[in-house]
Amino acid sequence: MSTPASGRRRPYRNDRRAKAAAGTRATILDTALRLFLEHGYAKVTIGDIAREAGTAVPTVYASTGGKTAILAILMNQGVDDPVVERTLETVRTAPDARTAIAAMVHGVRLDNERHLDIVRVMITAAAVDRHVQEELDQVVRLYRQSLGVLAERLAELGALRPGLSPERATDMLWFLLGLPSWRVFVADCHWSWDETERWLTDQATAALLAQPESG
Repeated sequence: MSTPASGRRRPYRNDRRAKAAAGTRATILDTALRLFLEHGYAKVTIGDIAREAGTAVPTVYASTGGKTAILAILMNQGVDDPVVERTLETVRTAPDARTAIAAMVHGVRLDNERHLDIVRVMITAAAVDRHVQEELDQVVRLYRQSLGVLAERLAELGALRPGLSPERATDMLWFLLGLPSWRVFVADCHWSWDETERWLTDQATAALLAQPESG
């Protein structure tokens, strides 16, 4: 009788362990991000993270890895955010150029708004950690690929300015919508997210389209 009973309890125990492990991991990541923001990535140690998270150093390594791994996990939260794929699907099926541009700017705004703190940390950390720079390079590559979806859609719609290739349009979109621009306007210049989105939408429309609407 004890064996079946144990068999019935085991999935519950495993599920409980999994939830506890996920909770510990989330606490470690949240704590690490807070400490990186407060003290700077270079000054924070795994011991600091473990102490503030209320766990042991080996637990931090087992759950998330070292500092570079922690930051990579945080960075990938932005890359893997569901808003990215939803935005790309909307852009791919947009019936006209203005709709495509507005959808891309809005989606990029949401992703940056949700993860601005992570962006701030990874840009400063990349300056002192070669491995973080490599992770950042990968994020930038994926980011530019996503912006390229808009450039290709505008080309399909025949909406790009004469002589403007999708590749050059992607470069312009990176200048307008890439990681630095949102941080400059929102964090440094204190624009609201709505103001920034409206202005960048107007700039992308004027820069890329053959016949941008005046109003």
